[in-house]
Amino acid sequence: MNVTVWNEYRHEKENATVQNIYPDGIHQTIADFLQEEGHQVKTAILDEVEHGLTEGVLSKTDVLIWWGHKAHGEVKEEIAESVKQRVLAGMGLIVLHSGHFSKVFKKLMGTTCDLKWREADDKERLWVADPSHPITAGLGEYIELEKEEMYGEHFDIPAPDEVVFISWFEGGEVFRSGATFKRGNGKIFYFRPGHETYPTYHNREIQQVIKNAVNWAAGSNRARPVYGNAKPLEQIAEKG
Repeated sequence: MNVTVWNEYRHEKENATVQNIYPDGIHQTIADFLQEEGHQVKTAILDEVEHGLTEGVLSKTDVLIWWGHKAHGEVKEEIAESVKQRVLAGMGLIVLHSGHFSKVFKKLMGTTCDLKWREADDKERLWVADPSHPITAGLGEYIELEKEEMYGEHFDIPAPDEVVFISWFEGGEVFRSGATFKRGNGKIFYFRPGHETYPTYHNREIQQVIKNAVNWAAGSNRARPVYGNAKPLEQIAEKG
């Protein structure tokens, strides 16, 4: 499977704490554990030409993973639209953490995608809300993270097709932390954990979720339906 991991790659170059946790970038950490699964993995970052998401790259990508935070506004509108169209055509999309505010995700959701948040070292417990779902394969009843950024309801997204994880935070909030959507021929999975100042993507259970999600989101290579004015399949009898 061809997987592209996209990341702004800004915090890692500007913040010593983040650089210490992800010395080669969040994108490379994710790419490394996906390569263990035998996938063909490439990375792309904001400051590359066309943000690393050229037509050639997107056309060969089965699943795109997106992490963004401080530079959503720098993503070119035409690139976000290209990603959206590829999802509609069947490319899988996994949106991580603060990628909920990305142009790509908001285009596909059609809502503000806003939420409550707090950086206070909250403990997070991600409860498996759908133990039969393939994204939860190999997990126990919950994943516990000692410290994470809090995201709280209300999360302004359309009603998900499936809620896979529900988080509880030490401060009392809850959040739909794993949600799936279908758009056109494509599958989308939003997965909440992953604030840049915590080593969340080094957690084996979090890695397992992302590995499972890649397999779940992969496209079927089915052609998109034909829309618009259609010729009849059968001869239409003249009406007298």
